[in-house]
Amino acid sequence: MNTTISTSEWQIMRVIWTLGEATSNQIIRILCAETDWQPSTVKTLITRLIKKGIISHNDAARDRIYTATITEKVAMVDTLSTTLHDMCAMCVGDALVNALAETPLSQTDISHLQALLVQKSKTAPATIACNCIPKDWEACQYDREKK
Repeated sequence: MNTTISTSEWQIMRVIWTLGEATSNQIIRILCAETDWQPSTVKTLITRLIKKGIISHNDAARDRIYTATITEKVAMVDTLSTTLHDMCAMCVGDALVNALAETPLSQTDISHLQALLVQKSKTAPATIACNCIPKDWEACQYDREKK
């Protein structure tokens, strides 16, 4: 299963997760009211999500009912983990600080974050090294040029 969800696909998934299940007509009505999308755009996105295995449907020929095959939490964690993994390790902390500054959080969310940070601070290194290129890159580059 490919759990990579595009920005547009996220909008489809948010409707399905919120409703628990949805027909294409429901998804179309909701998203066409919120976006400038045509019904064919929504249907294309639904088809992509089916091919990725992120949603499934019943076998009805008409008025198929679509359901998510992964939870919203799993999709969010996978997406965020992938994004953070793709960033320079040295810059992830700053990116998280900036993202959190702009993100509305409940008191419960803040308490959980504080507890996690206290725990992580016990074993955190003083600095995080850049992981953008291999440490032995210069040697590898030199070896290639030398030949």
